[in-house]
Amino acid sequence: MIKRFSTLDVGISEKDLEAEVEQCMQDVGAAESMDTAAIATVADFTQGAILKGRVVRIAGDDIVVDIGYKSEGFIPKAEFETLDEVEPGVELEVYLDQIEDESGLVVLSKKKADRIRGWERVMQAYKVGDVVKGKAVRKIKGGLLVDIGVHVFLPASQIDVRRVGDPGEWIGKELECKIIKIDEERRNIVLSRRKLLEEERDKMKKDLLNTIQKGEVRRGVVKNITEFGAFIDLGGIDGLLHITDMSWGRIQHPSELLKVDQTVEVKVLEFDVGRERISLGMKQLTPNPWQQAPTKYPIGSRVKGEVVNIMPYGAFVKLEPGVEGLVHISEMSWTRSIQHPNEVVQLGAQVEVVVLDINPDKQEISLGMKQAEANPWTHVEEKYPPDTRIKGKVRNMTTYGAFVELEEGIDGLLHVSDMSWTKKITHPSAMLKKGDEVEAVVLSVDRERKRVALGLKQLSDDPWVKDIPSRFHAGDMVKGEVTKLTSFGAFVEIDKDLEGLLHISEMAEGKLEKPEEVVQVGHKLELRIINVDPNERKIGLSLKGVPGAPVPVVVPAAEKPAAAEKAEKAEKPPKQEKKQKKEAKPQAKKGEQAPADAKEEKVPDETKEGKAPAETKEGKALAETKEEKAPADAKEEKAPAEAKDEKVPAETKEEKPAEGK
Repeated sequence: MIKRFSTLDVGISEKDLEAEVEQCMQDVGAAESMDTAAIATVADFTQGAILKGRVVRIAGDDIVVDIGYKSEGFIPKAEFETLDEVEPGVELEVYLDQIEDESGLVVLSKKKADRIRGWERVMQAYKVGDVVKGKAVRKIKGGLLVDIGVHVFLPASQIDVRRVGDPGEWIGKELECKIIKIDEERRNIVLSRRKLLEEERDKMKKDLLNTIQKGEVRRGVVKNITEFGAFIDLGGIDGLLHITDMSWGRIQHPSELLKVDQTVEVKVLEFDVGRERISLGMKQLTPNPWQQAPTKYPIGSRVKGEVVNIMPYGAFVKLEPGVEGLVHISEMSWTRSIQHPNEVVQLGAQVEVVVLDINPDKQEISLGMKQAEANPWTHVEEKYPPDTRIKGKVRNMTTYGAFVELEEGIDGLLHVSDMSWTKKITHPSAMLKKGDEVEAVVLSVDRERKRVALGLKQLSDDPWVKDIPSRFHAGDMVKGEVTKLTSFGAFVEIDKDLEGLLHISEMAEGKLEKPEEVVQVGHKLELRIINVDPNERKIGLSLKGVPGAPVPVVVPAAEKPAAAEKAEKAEKPPKQEKKQKKEAKPQAKKGEQAPADAKEEKVPDETKEGKAPAETKEGKALAETKEEKAPADAKEEKAPAEAKDEKVPAETKEEKPAEGK
């Protein structure tokens, strides 16, 4: 017999296909394999011959058949699908399996005879490339057995154009396939359904690409679903239906609208013939709701909607399917400081909003929740005009003041500088604590900036207007206690919540390096008032000429001994001394504090001019206090900067010429 072997190109090499078929057909078993023995003529009673016989009888599990041989043959009942037509006298073809078995019986096979005859018919009827139909009857390793008259092999890789998960799902289905391989010697045929589908798809693809038009509506089948969209089989080519083109409304995943194998209508949005890509849309089959949005939702209108998404910067509210607006976090409350939108709204909540702005081209609507309520700041100026006395609870405190709640959502700021006329407050906790009920005066209202300024000290008259100037005068002797030391002097409390400044230059006749050489915190002193300035709210104090005033004490390691200082001066080069004298001269002209030696020399001169030493010292102290501009109370400690620039005020300059005369 001449061997006939041919294959059809299916996208894999002939060698790989042969190996796949060889491996898979091993599982078919001897019962499914083709008998390779030569078929003898009907007249020959040789093993492997196909003979004609006649049913004699049914004996137990066997069918007795007369084949014209000296002995009758036996066929197992199991080889017949049904025994309805098996009765004595019926003729049939049988395969001579064994002339005599161990029992001396002739063994026949109806199934093998049918298979050989079927193979012969298939070989005569089909060739490689022909299309055949058959039913998948059995799953074997690597694919399926398909009955087309004989059992032939359909590899799993050739069942469909896409990878098949379980070939067993195809059992029982009628399949149309193309013959891709025939091995006549080994009597097997390999089919490919995939090849047939691909050829059909190629033809449909060409037709589709030649006829497709932008904007037309086509029907397709959902083949695959991903997170970003779905692929729709239009017949020969798949188009992409992106998630953003599925609905005018918000969807989280394409599976909310589609499922695999679902037939849908889509609109062609774009296509590229060269790249074989098609963009599809579903929402475009219905009118765009944004076209009517400006008419349905005019600016200023009140509408209700559902919260469908919450972000750190705001909440999205659905007004209708496909139309959503954003309520920014700043538009949620007139009075509350909201850190996150979920403090006010929750997903699925129904809310009333006001349309603030709309842009149909960008499909954006700005919404406001607080605009649906009355703005409490609208009437704040009317309810709390300046000088109004209010009572409220301290809701919060910061380093610069305390916030007092006037009413729900309206807070006023009580600044530290407005807590006391005379006492310096560095932190509100010095006078208040959270939760305290306080009375205050409204100082100002800024509706645009949503601010109310409050004052505590304004509840009483300013003592610097009348009280302090009437009770304290320059030249008066007062008693006080040192409350604080600075580099430029000491603050002394001379009355309740009233402090004066004892400048370092007014502590002793000589030059001091530090205030600690004369005073310490807690020292009780008797001092002379040298200046009372209601405008600057300062009182200048002096120890000079005060009987019993503390004597300067050298602080250890604070300054060099006098002898060492003189020696150091003596060692200075002449040029340096000259330069120092030159610098000291203009400073003296500006009225800065003169060296101790200069002060002592000036006293006798002034005495000669007819001025008392005590009076001269007092006038001089007053001038120095004014020119230093050091703060007198505890509210402002600007003395360090001012001490560096000790300019003589105008009144001091006028006073000295008078004394000279």
